[in-house]
Amino acid sequence: MISVLVVEDEEITAEANRIYVERVPGFEVAGVVRSGGDALRFLRKRPVDLILLDLYLPDMHGLEVCRAVRAAGLMCDVIAVTSARDLAMVRSAVSLGISQYLLKPFTYATLAEKLTRYARFNEEAGLAVGQGDVDRVLGTLRGTSELPKGMARATLDTVAARLRESPGGMPAQAVADAIGVSRVTARRYLEYLVELGVAIRIPQYGGVGRPELLYRIPMES
Repeated sequence: MISVLVVEDEEITAEANRIYVERVPGFEVAGVVRSGGDALRFLRKRPVDLILLDLYLPDMHGLEVCRAVRAAGLMCDVIAVTSARDLAMVRSAVSLGISQYLLKPFTYATLAEKLTRYARFNEEAGLAVGQGDVDRVLGTLRGTSELPKGMARATLDTVAARLRESPGGMPAQAVADAIGVSRVTARRYLEYLVELGVAIRIPQYGGVGRPELLYRIPMES
Protein backbone atom coordinates (compact mmCIF):
# COMPACT_ATOMS: atom_id res chain seq x y z
CA MET A 1 0.00 0.00 0.00
CA ILE A 2 1.15 3.54 -0.81
CA SER A 3 0.79 5.74 2.28
CA VAL A 4 -0.48 9.30 1.83
CA LEU A 5 -0.48 12.32 4.14
CA VAL A 6 -3.27 14.78 3.31
CA VAL A 7 -2.34 18.38 4.17
CA GLU A 8 -5.32 20.73 3.84
CA ASP A 9 -6.51 23.49 6.19
CA GLU A 10 -10.19 23.49 5.14
CA GLU A 11 -12.01 20.80 7.12
CA ILE A 12 -14.59 19.84 4.48
CA THR A 13 -12.00 19.74 1.68
CA ALA A 14 -9.59 17.71 3.83
CA GLU A 15 -12.27 15.11 4.52
CA ALA A 16 -13.22 14.95 0.83
CA ASN A 17 -9.56 14.46 -0.12
CA ARG A 18 -9.21 11.69 2.46
CA ILE A 19 -12.24 9.87 1.07
CA TYR A 20 -11.01 10.32 -2.50
CA VAL A 21 -7.57 8.88 -1.73
CA GLU A 22 -8.98 5.86 0.09
CA ARG A 23 -11.24 5.07 -2.87
CA VAL A 24 -8.20 4.49 -5.09
CA PRO A 25 -6.96 0.87 -4.92
CA GLY A 26 -3.47 0.52 -3.50
CA PHE A 27 -3.53 3.75 -1.46
CA GLU A 28 -4.12 4.40 2.23
CA VAL A 29 -4.33 7.65 4.19
CA ALA A 30 -1.71 7.69 6.92
CA GLY A 31 -3.03 10.94 8.35
CA VAL A 32 -4.82 14.24 7.76
CA VAL A 33 -3.32 17.49 9.09
CA ARG A 34 -4.41 21.10 8.81
CA SER A 35 -1.15 23.10 8.77
CA GLY A 36 2.45 22.99 7.60
CA GLY A 37 3.77 22.67 11.13
CA ASP A 38 1.47 19.74 11.86
CA ALA A 39 2.61 18.09 8.62
CA LEU A 40 6.28 18.33 9.61
CA ARG A 41 5.61 17.02 13.12
CA PHE A 42 3.65 14.10 11.69
CA LEU A 43 6.38 13.23 9.18
CA ARG A 44 9.09 13.19 11.86
CA LYS A 45 7.17 10.41 13.61
CA ARG A 46 5.78 8.59 10.59
CA PRO A 47 7.31 9.02 7.12
CA VAL A 48 4.94 8.46 4.19
CA ASP A 49 5.33 7.70 0.49
CA LEU A 50 3.33 10.66 -0.81
CA ILE A 51 2.06 14.03 0.42
CA LEU A 52 -1.11 15.54 -1.03
CA LEU A 53 -0.17 19.12 -0.18
CA ASP A 54 -2.27 22.27 -0.39
CA LEU A 55 0.12 25.14 -1.12
CA TYR A 56 -1.79 27.79 0.85
CA LEU A 57 -1.69 26.89 4.54
CA PRO A 58 -2.41 29.10 7.57
CA ASP A 59 1.12 29.00 9.02
CA MET A 60 3.44 28.62 6.02
CA HIS A 61 3.45 28.17 2.27
CA GLY A 62 3.49 24.64 0.89
CA LEU A 63 6.87 25.23 -0.73
CA GLU A 64 8.31 25.94 2.72
CA VAL A 65 6.94 22.58 3.82
CA CYS A 66 8.69 20.94 0.86
CA ARG A 67 12.00 22.64 1.72
CA ALA A 68 11.77 21.49 5.33
CA VAL A 69 10.93 17.94 4.24
CA ARG A 70 13.98 17.83 1.97
CA ALA A 71 16.20 19.40 4.65
CA ALA A 72 15.14 16.63 7.02
CA GLY A 73 16.23 14.03 4.48
CA LEU A 74 12.72 12.65 3.91
CA MET A 75 12.28 11.15 0.45
CA CYS A 76 8.48 11.29 0.17
CA ASP A 77 6.97 12.57 -3.07
CA VAL A 78 4.57 15.50 -3.32
CA ILE A 79 1.44 16.25 -5.31
CA ALA A 80 0.70 19.96 -4.96
CA VAL A 81 -2.90 21.16 -4.77
CA THR A 82 -3.03 24.63 -6.26
CA SER A 83 -4.98 27.12 -8.35
CA ALA A 84 -4.36 28.11 -11.97
CA ARG A 85 -2.39 31.23 -11.00
CA ASP A 86 0.21 29.04 -9.28
CA LEU A 87 1.26 27.06 -12.36
CA ALA A 88 4.51 28.92 -13.06
CA MET A 89 5.52 28.67 -9.41
CA VAL A 90 4.80 24.95 -9.25
CA ARG A 91 6.78 24.28 -12.41
CA SER A 92 9.77 26.13 -10.90
CA ALA A 93 9.54 24.01 -7.73
CA VAL A 94 10.21 20.60 -9.29
CA SER A 95 13.58 20.51 -7.53
CA LEU A 96 11.73 20.52 -4.20
CA GLY A 97 10.09 17.20 -5.02
CA ILE A 98 6.75 18.33 -6.43
CA SER A 99 6.18 15.64 -9.02
CA GLN A 100 2.61 16.51 -10.04
CA TYR A 101 -0.01 19.12 -9.32
CA LEU A 102 -3.79 19.29 -9.08
CA LEU A 103 -5.78 22.36 -10.00
CA LYS A 104 -8.62 23.36 -7.68
CA PRO A 105 -11.41 22.46 -7.79
CA PHE A 106 -10.81 18.87 -8.87
CA THR A 107 -12.97 15.75 -9.02
CA TYR A 108 -12.34 12.24 -7.78
CA ALA A 109 -11.62 11.13 -11.35
CA THR A 110 -8.84 13.71 -11.69
CA LEU A 111 -7.18 12.73 -8.42
CA ALA A 112 -7.56 9.02 -9.17
CA GLU A 113 -5.77 9.52 -12.49
CA LYS A 114 -2.83 11.24 -10.76
CA LEU A 115 -2.57 8.57 -8.08
CA THR A 116 -2.86 5.70 -10.54
CA ARG A 117 -0.11 7.25 -12.65
CA TYR A 118 2.04 7.66 -9.54
CA ALA A 119 1.53 4.01 -8.58
CA ARG A 120 2.49 2.91 -12.09
CA PHE A 121 5.59 5.10 -11.90
CA ASN A 122 6.63 3.42 -8.64
CA GLU A 123 6.19 -0.03 -10.16
CA GLU A 124 8.13 0.76 -13.33
CA ALA A 125 10.93 2.86 -11.82
CA GLY A 126 12.72 -0.19 -10.46
CA LEU A 127 12.76 -1.77 -13.92
CA ALA A 128 14.46 1.14 -15.71
CA VAL A 129 17.83 0.02 -17.07
CA GLY A 130 18.48 2.39 -20.00
CA GLN A 131 17.70 5.91 -21.21
CA GLY A 132 14.62 4.76 -23.07
CA ASP A 133 13.28 3.13 -19.93
CA VAL A 134 13.96 6.27 -17.89
CA ASP A 135 12.14 8.48 -20.43
CA ARG A 136 9.18 6.09 -20.50
CA VAL A 137 8.92 6.00 -16.70
CA LEU A 138 9.07 9.80 -16.39
CA GLY A 139 6.46 10.06 -19.11
CA THR A 140 4.21 7.79 -17.05
CA LEU A 141 4.52 10.08 -14.03
CA ARG A 142 4.00 13.36 -15.82
CA GLY A 143 1.53 12.13 -18.40
CA THR A 144 3.50 13.51 -21.34
CA SER A 145 3.52 10.18 -23.13
CA GLU A 146 -0.27 10.07 -23.17
CA LEU A 147 -0.89 13.35 -24.99
CA PRO A 148 -1.20 13.67 -28.77
CA LYS A 149 1.78 15.18 -30.57
CA GLY A 150 1.99 18.95 -30.21
CA MET A 151 -0.08 19.13 -27.01
CA ALA A 152 1.32 20.19 -23.64
CA ARG A 153 0.14 18.91 -20.27
CA ALA A 154 0.36 22.38 -18.67
CA THR A 155 -1.89 23.86 -21.38
CA LEU A 156 -4.38 21.01 -21.07
CA ASP A 157 -4.54 21.50 -17.28
CA THR A 158 -5.04 25.25 -17.75
CA VAL A 159 -7.90 24.73 -20.22
CA ALA A 160 -9.56 22.28 -17.83
CA ALA A 161 -9.13 24.73 -14.95
CA ARG A 162 -10.85 27.51 -16.92
CA LEU A 163 -13.80 25.23 -17.62
CA ARG A 164 -14.08 24.30 -13.94
CA GLU A 165 -14.30 28.01 -13.11
CA SER A 166 -17.30 28.37 -15.48
CA PRO A 167 -19.99 25.84 -14.46
CA GLY A 168 -22.28 27.10 -17.23
CA GLY A 169 -19.74 26.29 -19.92
CA MET A 170 -17.52 28.33 -22.26
CA PRO A 171 -17.16 28.58 -26.05
CA ALA A 172 -13.76 27.90 -27.61
CA GLN A 173 -13.13 31.60 -28.32
CA ALA A 174 -13.70 32.56 -24.68
CA VAL A 175 -11.27 29.89 -23.54
CA ALA A 176 -8.74 31.07 -26.12
CA ASP A 177 -9.01 34.66 -24.92
CA ALA A 178 -8.72 33.63 -21.28
CA ILE A 179 -5.50 31.64 -21.64
CA GLY A 180 -3.88 33.53 -24.53
CA VAL A 181 -3.97 31.00 -27.37
CA SER A 182 -5.70 30.87 -30.75
CA ARG A 183 -9.28 29.66 -31.09
CA VAL A 184 -8.04 26.68 -33.14
CA THR A 185 -5.62 25.67 -30.38
CA ALA A 186 -8.23 26.10 -27.65
CA ARG A 187 -10.73 24.01 -29.58
CA ARG A 188 -8.19 21.23 -30.09
CA TYR A 189 -7.64 20.96 -26.34
CA LEU A 190 -11.36 21.22 -25.63
CA GLU A 191 -12.15 18.44 -28.09
CA TYR A 192 -9.45 16.30 -26.48
CA LEU A 193 -11.09 16.80 -23.07
CA VAL A 194 -14.38 15.69 -24.64
CA GLU A 195 -12.66 12.64 -26.11
CA LEU A 196 -11.31 11.75 -22.66
CA GLY A 197 -14.81 12.06 -21.21
CA VAL A 198 -13.76 14.93 -18.93
CA ALA A 199 -15.80 17.62 -20.71
CA ILE A 200 -19.04 17.67 -22.71
CA ARG A 201 -20.30 19.79 -25.60
CA ILE A 202 -23.52 21.78 -25.23
CA PRO A 203 -25.14 23.40 -28.31
CA GLN A 204 -26.32 26.94 -27.53
CA TYR A 205 -29.21 28.08 -29.70
CA GLY A 206 -30.59 31.58 -30.16
CA GLY A 207 -28.67 33.11 -33.04
CA VAL A 208 -28.90 32.79 -36.79
CA GLY A 209 -27.24 29.78 -38.36
CA ARG A 210 -25.52 26.90 -36.59
CA PRO A 211 -25.67 26.84 -32.77
CA GLU A 212 -22.54 27.80 -30.86
CA LEU A 213 -20.86 24.99 -28.94
CA LEU A 214 -20.21 25.44 -25.24
CA TYR A 215 -17.78 23.17 -23.42
CA ARG A 216 -18.40 22.25 -19.81
CA ILE A 217 -16.99 19.94 -17.15
CA PRO A 218 -19.94 18.26 -15.41
CA MET A 219 -20.06 18.47 -11.64
CA GLU A 220 -19.37 15.10 -10.04
CA SER A 221 -22.46 13.54 -8.54
